Amino acid sequence: MFNRLPGPVPQASFFLLGPRGTGKSTWLRSCFPEAVFLDLLDDAVFRALSARPESLAHFVPPGHPDWIVVDEVQKVPALLDEVHRLIESRGWRFVLTGSSARKLKRGGANLLGGRARIRTMHPLTAEELGPAYSLSHSLRFGQLPTVYVAPDPGPYLEAYVGTYLREEVMQEALVRNVGAFGRFLQAASFSQAAVLNLTRVAEECALPRKTVSSHFDLLEDLLLGARVPVFQRRARRRVSQHPKFFFFDVGVYRSLRPKGPLDTPEEIDGASLETLVFQELRAHIAARSLGYDLFFWRTVDGLEVDFVLYGEAGLVALEIKRSAHIRESDLRALRAFKADYPMARALLLCGVERRTYREPGIELWPLASALQSLGALLSGEVPAADA
Repeated sequence: MFNRLPGPVPQASFFLLGPRGTGKSTWLRSCFPEAVFLDLLDDAVFRALSARPESLAHFVPPGHPDWIVVDEVQKVPALLDEVHRLIESRGWRFVLTGSSARKLKRGGANLLGGRARIRTMHPLTAEELGPAYSLSHSLRFGQLPTVYVAPDPGPYLEAYVGTYLREEVMQEALVRNVGAFGRFLQAASFSQAAVLNLTRVAEECALPRKTVSSHFDLLEDLLLGARVPVFQRRARRRVSQHPKFFFFDVGVYRSLRPKGPLDTPEEIDGASLETLVFQELRAHIAARSLGYDLFFWRTVDGLEVDFVLYGEAGLVALEIKRSAHIRESDLRALRAFKADYPMARALLLCGVERRTYREPGIELWPLASALQSLGALLSGEVPAADA
């Protein structure tokens, strides 16, 4: 088992949300070895609790002192009312895991009256992988835990995409036409790490634009994708209004992405690299409670900074390049951003051998080592390089 990112284990009931396969159950069994585990993916447990949510207490042995874990609680949202009652009447503490926020939100489910924190779990980070980390492996297969222990990660990812992304939506009746949803997933993969154009995606998968928009909402509700908005705070230039889109993991994206003679490796690899940094940023921001919101910056005349982090902790602009040969054009967007936001810390993660300044105000970081120490870098534990 990999050691997950630091962060205090909650002492009160909490939700733990994240896509399937990110290691929620493994982490919980390590942190709460004495807990009662109720898995709603188990047909017998699901049938009993969906028929009679009020029977939840009967699954807990007499005299059990504390924690109860309910896995995939979105399968039976009505359970949350009973969980709430048991917290109030018996003082029990619950961990409620979920790989979908859709039924919880759409059903108006009881979210325990604010009594439970919400934590998220993402794919592994370079820091968590430790000595097992390989940049080339991560760029090809992503960072789901099974991918780093499976002798052949390819079939696992194919099964993940085929079984989960398609059958899950079918089982929950979230879309009417699963075949059309499969076409949408492939079309959406062409938008990975790019400004989202709903009309173009709709044309590629031959679906109405309104349907495509609802499918992107579904991916976000299932925690499988995210839209990153444009940074517009006190903008001095005209900026784009459209968000970027990302599937949550490199390996999932690459398994969905069609490949053919018109698809260049550079195109796919570039999106993979940006996705890897995206998922690392999200994981560190969540686990370390850094207080950043994640954006990107793009002007109407085409200047673009890959990621912008903004919050109480400050303002950080990040640009990502695989090459060690940095051209003047590679710095143009960061220079423009620094001109508009001189207080920002500007970082270029690239193929250089050591961190340094290319020019005052713009730090160059070796890509692999920056990812391995990203949490410390973002939290200010690693200071700026000497000019």
